[in-house]
Amino acid sequence: MTPELQYLVYGVILLIMHVIIQATFSDLSKGLGWALGPQDEARDQNVTAARIEHALANYLETFPAFAALALILTVTEMGTATSALGAAIWFWARVAYIPAYASGIPLVRSVAWFASLGGLAMMLVPLF
Repeated sequence: MTPELQYLVYGVILLIMHVIIQATFSDLSKGLGWALGPQDEARDQNVTAARIEHALANYLETFPAFAALALILTVTEMGTATSALGAAIWFWARVAYIPAYASGIPLVRSVAWFASLGGLAMMLVPLF
């Protein structure tokens, strides 16, 4: 398995974990009765739960690009050390993004976000 595909597997695992974390924080924030009920009524959630929800939305914006690049690099056999490093940077930056966003530390969140985009750019390099 190529490094890019290995990080794609890790990215799917991170997606599953991210959804579980987001749902847990949201349900705890809104109350157990709401979480176990039909969830018809809208309830506000606390700031941390809302941040984790926004972080998940941001993850879902970049994950398709990462998946596409990992698959393209593998199918075309154009993966390089640079693209493998880019995949690793994207993944670990996305891991760091969750607690950075949840904690509300603006600079750390922004650095993690830019690092993840840098990783995607590094994956693009071999395709040109």
